[in-house]
Amino acid sequence: MTGDRVYCRSLPARPAGNPRPARAVFAGDDLTTKDPLRIMFDRILGIFSRDIGIDLGTANTLVHVRNRGIVMSEPSVVAIDAKTRRVLAIGAEAKRMVGRTPANIIAIRPLRDGVISDFDVTEQMIKYFVNRVHDRVGLIPRPRMLLGVPSGVTEVEKRAVRDAALNAGARWARLIEEPMAAAIGAGLPVSEPSGSLIVDIGGGTTEVAVLSLGGIVVSRSIRLGGDEMDQDIVTFARREYNLFLGERTAEDIKIAIGSAYPGEWDAQRVTLRGRDLLTGLPRSVEVGADQIREAIEPSVAQIVETVKDTIEETPPELVADIMDQGIVLAGGGALLAGLDRRVAEATQMPVHIADDPLTCVARGTGIVLEELDSMDRVLLADTYSRPPR
Repeated sequence: MTGDRVYCRSLPARPAGNPRPARAVFAGDDLTTKDPLRIMFDRILGIFSRDIGIDLGTANTLVHVRNRGIVMSEPSVVAIDAKTRRVLAIGAEAKRMVGRTPANIIAIRPLRDGVISDFDVTEQMIKYFVNRVHDRVGLIPRPRMLLGVPSGVTEVEKRAVRDAALNAGARWARLIEEPMAAAIGAGLPVSEPSGSLIVDIGGGTTEVAVLSLGGIVVSRSIRLGGDEMDQDIVTFARREYNLFLGERTAEDIKIAIGSAYPGEWDAQRVTLRGRDLLTGLPRSVEVGADQIREAIEPSVAQIVETVKDTIEETPPELVADIMDQGIVLAGGGALLAGLDRRVAEATQMPVHIADDPLTCVARGTGIVLEELDSMDRVLLADTYSRPPR
């Protein structure tokens, strides 16, 4: 306004040789937020929280707690109210509801092909696991969290996983590629200057990676795994016997007599129970292991082809190392009878199944959390930052 005077007092300039003192940064600080009060609050709660490694799988989620080992292994299934979207059950209890729910309850799998398909439900599921781990702690849990993601995911899919962890209560969340975590959990020398080949066959994805010097040299990721084999069995029953099977029934048949190579298990037989598509009435049919092997052959052939393609792209020095050490199979798909023989025949290399292949990724995240200072380079770089909401 006219007539008003504005007085401005200039602040003295900071001397050139006296820069602003830097704030000390502690391991575990969430640097995605600039609020010092929040950082201090998180650090205090972090003293009472436990570091957690999570294998967010399409079929199962495993939780590893630092210095305690794997404490939880639950199916990645959530039952929610169709109207209010309220979570009713998570894990094994929710899986028992699949295919048996009334109209007002939906049993869903919030992860498809190894990535998040329903963000809010995944966030609730992670929060449930965090609270289960900290059930005896009175304060709000604010753990450091390390999560496994498939090697072929996009930046958007990586961010979705990290955001879900932060929103579920993590004060620090980092990601590690699942083949790297599986190799560490299987005891492979990933930090040595020698090649290691890991094949991680999960429910929704199959990861094949060649590792050396703490990094991935060559990798292939296909969105095919145990779920696709289940679907192959459903298609086989429909095509050959006009029988409609449920997903859980198909999975049980695969576990019982599924195989990838002829062997002593071929004498086994199992009964398919489902609905006859012609009459609409229940019907049962007995099938042999050789028929189920034929049914899942397309999926098995694609996995074997992916392994061969990865070896073709591998530098010759690393191929020589892999021929000495052999190929290691991990993940639930490694338990398919005869798969090691099938891969060995196709690649002309020795093939080993990892000890307890289902838990390799979760054990790998636990090892990285315990040796975070020396193994920081195996983690995915943070290419984005945001405060938790």
